[in-house]
Amino acid sequence: MLVDSHCHLQYKGLVEDQQGVLSRARQAGVTGFLNISTRQREWEQVVGTAAREEDVWASVGIHPHEADAHADLGAASLIEAAKHPKVVGIGETGLDYYYEHSDRETQQALFRTHIAVSRDTGLPLIVHTRDAEEDTARIIAEEMEKGAFPGLIHCFTASAGFARQMLELGLSISLSGIVTFKNAKDLQAIAAELPEDRLLVETDAPFLAPVPHRGQTCEPAFTADTARFVAGLREVDPERLAETTTGNFFRLFTKAAA
Repeated sequence: MLVDSHCHLQYKGLVEDQQGVLSRARQAGVTGFLNISTRQREWEQVVGTAAREEDVWASVGIHPHEADAHADLGAASLIEAAKHPKVVGIGETGLDYYYEHSDRETQQALFRTHIAVSRDTGLPLIVHTRDAEEDTARIIAEEMEKGAFPGLIHCFTASAGFARQMLELGLSISLSGIVTFKNAKDLQAIAAELPEDRLLVETDAPFLAPVPHRGQTCEPAFTADTARFVAGLREVDPERLAETTTGNFFRLFTKAAA
């Protein structure tokens, strides 16, 4: 059994047939879903889906693209939203210097706010980072010195050095369908060597459909394809990979396990 540790069930491409999407995933062996929020106006919908579906959990957070629109968001709003019994993570948050949709300093300040909430609530921080390895690593390291917090680098595409830094700081790493792409040789090498107890899988649906579904709307069912590919890289049975990544999900997102 697999868990899709990062999907957006409220996004166009999935929300129009949400029940069908979940049914197809369950039939493919995906029996848990972490529904991720990216802006405050989504929180009610994201949490509502989790409240309705026993095997769906939710996060609350602000994507770095949305930082400028949420520059005044305080920790109190996140903490209050995180009290819901189906909210198990904080994010996604982080830094994105590729698109520059929000001011870098605003992204960094909001990232630190999310980290403070993760530390306060004990809920794992769900981190997005793109073209921002140095600042992401620096901020996480600085914040860890103030007090430890659990965390996950989602949709990992960064360098081996960054992976080592995050692992040393106690974070876990999640692999998306990108690892199946033929030009992802460096990522595949990293995926083969990640510590067994820090590895998760995800889709980031409706984005980044893995091989053999390239060009399609990505669905949580495709977690099985990514997991099967990663199992091949690591030379383990797909069943063992599924058991490992599912166990890691519930050890990290302890509120979901409860």
